[in-house]
Amino acid sequence: MIRVSIIEDQELVIQGLKSLIDSRPDFELGYVANTVEDYLSYAQSIPPHVILLDIGLPGGMSGLEGIRPLKEALPETDLIMLTTFDDSERVFKALCAGASAYVTKRTPFDKIAEVITIVHAGGSYMSPAIARLVVDHFAPKHKTIINLTPRQKQIADALVDGLSYKMIADKLMVSTETVRDHIKKMFKKLEINSKGELISMHVRGQLD
Repeated sequence: MIRVSIIEDQELVIQGLKSLIDSRPDFELGYVANTVEDYLSYAQSIPPHVILLDIGLPGGMSGLEGIRPLKEALPETDLIMLTTFDDSERVFKALCAGASAYVTKRTPFDKIAEVITIVHAGGSYMSPAIARLVVDHFAPKHKTIINLTPRQKQIADALVDGLSYKMIADKLMVSTETVRDHIKKMFKKLEINSKGELISMHVRGQLD
């Protein structure tokens, strides 16, 4: 069961997303908040697997500004940006801050459900154009090679190939939690916050 929370201030959108979640036997509705601040005050309760996060929110913190504090409070939760904005700058900032996917409110509900499932399984969702922005942004001026353990290198290779956490676990004959633990250790070693950064470093030849 995938527990999905919502941070959104438009009631019509909230009701549509609730209907989507209620219609799926594999989804469960988590906490619904109108602001990031409201959600953070609740964050220590039952953590969701996925949060659908709007960018244009009331309160003192936008959805973009809320990504990092949400990730700090809920490190195991994946964030999907769901917004009316689809310009490259906002998408790029969201993904670099740690969001796992970015979809617009024009996206059909069945596609949103697909993205939730992909992200929960350890995948991500971004267009090739945005992926290129991420790679270019993290291109080093002077290439520094960072050594990974053999297992970490296997997992990094699999992420570049587009495998989900579960697929990697099955391939390496380990648990999904073991894969998540290795990825967390890589994030700490590389001083990064997202799979996009990890993949871009690998593609640029910074990992060995």
